[in-house]
Amino acid sequence: MSYALQTLWHERSRYASGVLAVTFSAVLIALQCGLLLGLFKITSIPVDNTTADLWVGSTEVPSVDLGKPIPTSYVSRVAGMPGVTDVELYIAHFANFTKPVGGTELCYLLGSNLDEGAVGSPVVLSREQRDALTEPNSIIVDQSDVGRLKLDTPDGKAKINGKEVKLVGTVRGLKSLAAPWVLCSTHTARHLLGFIMPAEHVTYLLAKCESPQQAKKVASELQNQYGTEMGAYTAEDFSLRSRWYWLRRTKAGIAIGYAALLGLFVGAVITAQTLYSATTASAREFAILLALGIPRWRISLMVLGQSFWVGLVGIVLAYPVCQGLRYAARQVGADVDLRWEVLLGTAVVTIGMALVSGIFALRSVRQIEPISLLR
Repeated sequence: MSYALQTLWHERSRYASGVLAVTFSAVLIALQCGLLLGLFKITSIPVDNTTADLWVGSTEVPSVDLGKPIPTSYVSRVAGMPGVTDVELYIAHFANFTKPVGGTELCYLLGSNLDEGAVGSPVVLSREQRDALTEPNSIIVDQSDVGRLKLDTPDGKAKINGKEVKLVGTVRGLKSLAAPWVLCSTHTARHLLGFIMPAEHVTYLLAKCESPQQAKKVASELQNQYGTEMGAYTAEDFSLRSRWYWLRRTKAGIAIGYAALLGLFVGAVITAQTLYSATTASAREFAILLALGIPRWRISLMVLGQSFWVGLVGIVLAYPVCQGLRYAARQVGADVDLRWEVLLGTAVVTIGMALVSGIFALRSVRQIEPISLLR
């Protein structure tokens, strides 16, 4: 391994194209996966922006925005479970938004308890904004949706389901994938939805538990007892469930995965060709080693060692490039989620690709014979 690294350093100009190809592949894979995760984090924003440990809704809810009304009487079922410390009502439902200048847009109402420390209150809201939302028919939207909903227009009145609403503030970090999120109180949400939300019904019950581990036990117990009438999910599971649903529904993972696979293929071909050319160029040195009695398998291991170092150096160079491009993406409003699982998976795949490329390059080693020194 040491000799392989020394050879790589001494002939660094010869291996530069392989290293750059590996770096390109790693950057493309990491950014594609991070962009995919960042994109579908938007679908679970209502779950991720509360402090609730447990979400209780209708049976088999595929995503947070597809819940159906459930009776508020279910509160007693949840509150009576050991380990549950608080239960709140939560309304989430699509509504028709009429812009002040005319025209309509589909929006998604998120009505929650706005008291201090409420588990359903969005964490992005300040105390002043929560107080403002207690006013009847007051709403808050993300800054990126103000222009979309024409709420920056001084003339006209915005309406939701035909009822006038008042914008009392904006937030950042609640950018929507389709219908804009509209934050309000449960009282306002019920008034705006009218007959759409039956009396004594809500979309979800949000609960706070003694610990996340206890939340898993409570969810399992509720599912066992009332699985035919309602569904119980931990916040982590419900968030993942929402993202996975839209990932499969939109087929975006296929397109992004194809692009990442293409980058991996290009990197593998260039790396394999680089290693093959470098090994062929060193044929005379390898022939001398064979003539001195060095086993051919030792030379093959050295080539694979070079492949490993090419992959590792490519990964090291790719990391700051990924972070730089992630920062640039954030400046234009795109979220690239480079969590450690993405970075680790990229490193494993990329180094594996480099080793496979080294195996293909071994065919040049098999063609080297000591007799070539006499020619």
